[in-house]
Amino acid sequence: MSDYIEGIALVEGKTEQIFFQELVAKHLAGRGVFIQPVILSKKGQKGGDVRFSRAINDIRLHLKQRSSTFLTLFVDYYGIGSDWPGLDEAMRVVSSQQKAAVIHRATKAEVVNELPGLDAERRFLPYISMHEFEALLFSDPAILANQLQTDQKRIDSILVECGSPEEIDNSPQTAPSKRLIQISPRFKKTSTGISIAASIGLLRMRTCCPLFNDWITQMEQLKEVGKN
Repeated sequence: MSDYIEGIALVEGKTEQIFFQELVAKHLAGRGVFIQPVILSKKGQKGGDVRFSRAINDIRLHLKQRSSTFLTLFVDYYGIGSDWPGLDEAMRVVSSQQKAAVIHRATKAEVVNELPGLDAERRFLPYISMHEFEALLFSDPAILANQLQTDQKRIDSILVECGSPEEIDNSPQTAPSKRLIQISPRFKKTSTGISIAASIGLLRMRTCCPLFNDWITQMEQLKEVGKN
């Protein structure tokens, strides 16, 4: 029995790939879980509109390669396409906890149904971030305000309005990324975002973002899953 687990994380874009590699993968490696982030194929498109019809092809490819490899998914709820399993139902519920539960359950069920014989029930772990990667950056208002060179009260007011980072909604005007650009037009997801994330650290994000924490926890436990 191997004392480590290998896997692939299918991520939405370059920012998520860097974030996963620099923070998540390093953390998991310390627990014997080695997961490599790979950007989803999108046929030349940049960001957003992550269609399930394309994602399922990548999921199939990686699950087929090695029967011992686990697979997770890291995409933004804000950017998924209209064909995503469970999206219609998720849009009818209010809280992020409910949305995540609906869409994770539907995604898992669809993958298991589409890919029989690949042990997807055990090996596939979907994670649709509520509502964007940028929501994690609101986990520490002081660090975020300092790096954006703005008054912390602007960050605090958003959290008071929404309740928590993962409840910051997904409209074109008020999604986490849109709010950050309004605060600092120079904000760039791949550079500024990664720098802020590194300053905040994984522990603080997990403390403030329970859905994100649940995902990390599940990956930490993959060695136990691999024994079954």
